[in-house]
Amino acid sequence: MSTDTSRKPPQESPRGGAPRAAGRLLGENGALAGLAVLVVVLALLSGDFLTVTNLLNVGVQAAVVAILAFGVTFVIVTAGIDLSVGAVAALSAVVLAWTATTHGLPWPIAVVLAVAVGVAAGLVNGALITYGKLPPFIATLAMLGIARGLALVISEGSPIALPDAVTHVGDTIGSYLPVPVIVMVVMGLLTAFLLARTYSGRAMYAIGGNEEAARLSGIRVPRQKLVTYALSGAFAAVAGIVLAGRLASAQPQAASGYELDAIAAVVIGGASLSGGKGRAFGTLVGALILAVLRNGLNLLSVSAFWQQVVIGVVIALAVLLDTVRRRGTKVRPAAFWAGGAVVAAAVVALAVAVASTGGGSKTGTVAGGGLKVGLSVSTLNNPFFVQFRQGAEDEARRQGVTLTVSDAQNDASQQVNQVQNFTSQGMKAIIVNPVDSDAAAPAVQAANRAEIPVIAADRTVNGAKVAQLVASDNVAGGRLAAERMAKELGGKGKIVGIQGQPGASASRERGQGFEEGIEKFPGVQVVAKQPADFDRTKGLDVMTNLMQSNPDLNGVFAENDEMALGAVKALGGKAGKQVKVVGFDGTPDGIKAVQAGTMNATVAQQPALLGRMAVQSAVKAANGDGLAATSMVPVKMATRENAAEFATS
Repeated sequence: MSTDTSRKPPQESPRGGAPRAAGRLLGENGALAGLAVLVVVLALLSGDFLTVTNLLNVGVQAAVVAILAFGVTFVIVTAGIDLSVGAVAALSAVVLAWTATTHGLPWPIAVVLAVAVGVAAGLVNGALITYGKLPPFIATLAMLGIARGLALVISEGSPIALPDAVTHVGDTIGSYLPVPVIVMVVMGLLTAFLLARTYSGRAMYAIGGNEEAARLSGIRVPRQKLVTYALSGAFAAVAGIVLAGRLASAQPQAASGYELDAIAAVVIGGASLSGGKGRAFGTLVGALILAVLRNGLNLLSVSAFWQQVVIGVVIALAVLLDTVRRRGTKVRPAAFWAGGAVVAAAVVALAVAVASTGGGSKTGTVAGGGLKVGLSVSTLNNPFFVQFRQGAEDEARRQGVTLTVSDAQNDASQQVNQVQNFTSQGMKAIIVNPVDSDAAAPAVQAANRAEIPVIAADRTVNGAKVAQLVASDNVAGGRLAAERMAKELGGKGKIVGIQGQPGASASRERGQGFEEGIEKFPGVQVVAKQPADFDRTKGLDVMTNLMQSNPDLNGVFAENDEMALGAVKALGGKAGKQVKVVGFDGTPDGIKAVQAGTMNATVAQQPALLGRMAVQSAVKAANGDGLAATSMVPVKMATRENAAEFATS
């Protein structure tokens, strides 16, 4: 009987040993399996996906999120969370640029200071959590606000140029070795080493598994938590430097929302939000999944709004699998492999369905030679740019042009990714409505090297060659607004300014023009200025607050109609009468308010005409026709007397 027992395992091994081992291997790497399926399916759906240029784009686009996510991995392994990494990345980059460019410190010292800022932010987080007994969510949320605010204070809301040596961090060595990818790999190897080969790494797993047991076993939990959050801050600083290198400038609003992508990458990669589990390789795969998804959805011309839905589905399913694991539900490893594949296939199927049903942003036909043109809009969450897109789409249909529209969502780094994707798709021309004039330069330079003509719309691109700038003059428009405000007030009164998104070139230019114009009227005093991010709701809130501190004000200048309409709501019956309101853009709602008398005037830029002219110039540039350096869209002041002529523009 003993002989039979000893022979039994060898008899079963051929039937179950190898499949079980394979299933276990795949189950432990479900995220990698999902990534593989994504790559295969996207390669079948898009002929542009597997090109060398595009794969390099994917690596570069994953780098910043991956580096942030490596730092967050330490925190999540200890059952913590860090919501501040995006803001800390922006602050570190601003400190680097500010100390090196503004104060003349050697760039190596500035880099060290930038990393030190990240470490300091992490230590503050750790101290608040460990000694202040704040929940990690609250402590790091507070640091998010502090870091973002300090970045805006130091930079005064404007991008700061980087030293030339630092901008090389965003370059490519030779033709096929992007520096951001090198940095990502180095930081990933460092993460793997720290987690697997150091005392602190083992302590992190122990704390995440059972903090009390870790303490009783002799681990100095408070000190290890300080180390953990300091590492997260340091990695955030490195990510900020890489991002600034890609954008050739330090943007105070950079990496906004990246903390959520970083956390998602860690969870998708197999880490548990309850702690005690996580690997550097899994985090890298998670970051690559997000980058491949965004890149593939761009290539398939799926709209940015639907892209958010798809990414949300992926994150939700990843957390659901983590919840199943934590509840102890018996799930075979092969099921995790199948789950990863099903998730990937389902996401791609959703994307294809959206694109095929018109949810995407591709417009036009293949008639007239089937000219392919890409358009990157700074944001489609604003009526002005919605009209701009509609005008561009109408002109594309009229000329038989295939126009692919991408929404940068006011994220300069996302816009750089989109323009790079257009370049790898072989667009015949690219139209860029820059989020920021400086940050768009590296991507436009890449298009220049590929000999793809670029048209700048509404705002120029600094430091790169554009075939033409099609724009209204924001500075001139600001001056017009100042003159109109002074006329409405009879040359005397107190006014407030509601500014756009800090650092945005449109806000800077409109504000500059208004300041220059209002200086000619010494009787008009600007008593306060506050930003409202070009948003109507924020305009309402800001105006409400300004009314409390300035009850005797006589006028409001808002740098776009959305904020002006928010101010009108806050002013109530005073709007347009006791308090004069001047906006900017000439949107349909703004024109209606002017006709109703609640707004006194708005600078009408005719966005639909701007879109039509941009496509016309792109077609000419693609066909090799000569273009003037600028093509100006007429700027007019819309008042109650002439508002009717702008009502349908």
